[in-house]
Amino acid sequence: MAETQEQKRIVFMGTPALAASVLKKLLAWPKGHVVAVYTQPDRPGRRGMKFLPSPVKQAALCAGLPVCQPQNFRDAAEIERLRSFAPDFIAVAAYGVILPDSVLATPAIDILNVHASLLPRYRGAAPIQRAIMENWDEGAETGVSIMRIVHELDAGPVFASASLPILDHTAASLHEALGVLGGDLLVSAMDDILCNGALPIPQDDSSATYAQKLVKADGDIRWNRPARAVHAHIRGVTPWPGAHGVFLFSALAEPVLLQFAPGTIEGPCNGYTAGTVRMDKLGLSVACDDNWYRLTSVKPSGKGMMPSSAWANGHLKGTSGVCGRAEAPDALR
Repeated sequence: MAETQEQKRIVFMGTPALAASVLKKLLAWPKGHVVAVYTQPDRPGRRGMKFLPSPVKQAALCAGLPVCQPQNFRDAAEIERLRSFAPDFIAVAAYGVILPDSVLATPAIDILNVHASLLPRYRGAAPIQRAIMENWDEGAETGVSIMRIVHELDAGPVFASASLPILDHTAASLHEALGVLGGDLLVSAMDDILCNGALPIPQDDSSATYAQKLVKADGDIRWNRPARAVHAHIRGVTPWPGAHGVFLFSALAEPVLLQFAPGTIEGPCNGYTAGTVRMDKLGLSVACDDNWYRLTSVKPSGKGMMPSSAWANGHLKGTSGVCGRAEAPDALR
């Protein structure tokens, strides 16, 4: 679509699916015209060495937009290329590249970031995952904030925020939901800036928390917690790094490493030590601090995800009732 004289020029910067959802909302905003898209360089896929474009790059190419993929902005030529687009706004969503002051000073109106938390809580790299993992009480919420980017990490003043119930979301499903919400909130904030001269509100730094980037060890599940906390942890690390544990079955000579999908919370496990594993016709369940946790699907090393009943019937034939213990993988390292 050709740019009209009244439309504001937008450079968009983002990489994952959440950011692609935001980009699509911007493309439909009648007061703006996306003139260029920045995203991280293509990366090799998890299987094989084929380099794959980011979801943002795919969306930008489908829309016929120019795509830029610098490693960083240390080269003066990259800054000049950015300035050549003459942006009124730079809109950022999960870009994953540090923006120097020279970039922050480029847009004529403002540089805005879509951050997937209710700032000042969960600044940092993994706000979606940490919000799920740490908020397992009924009615827990997270959300999205539109902030001005400043030099300090996620510390800029906030134009708007909107909340969303965490419910039974996994990191993947909440990522998708917050992308849609964030796109809507971004165009609403930009409308307010253009029409009403909206000003952002400074964050309360004393209330700030930091969402550390996830590592593989974050998938280690410890069962000596309430089942709701265990369930939240598993959902927060799905799909990556995935929840996993070491299982010591009385019928097997060697420990078994299993990854598992979010399951269901069952009745009280009174009298059973946390980590106790039992088998029944539905498969495997593990005792938490208060209730049993049903493992609906498990993934053995080198295999795909399968019902826990199928795996148990194939490896623990003739077993029923208490059949072993589950430990966090680091317990055996």
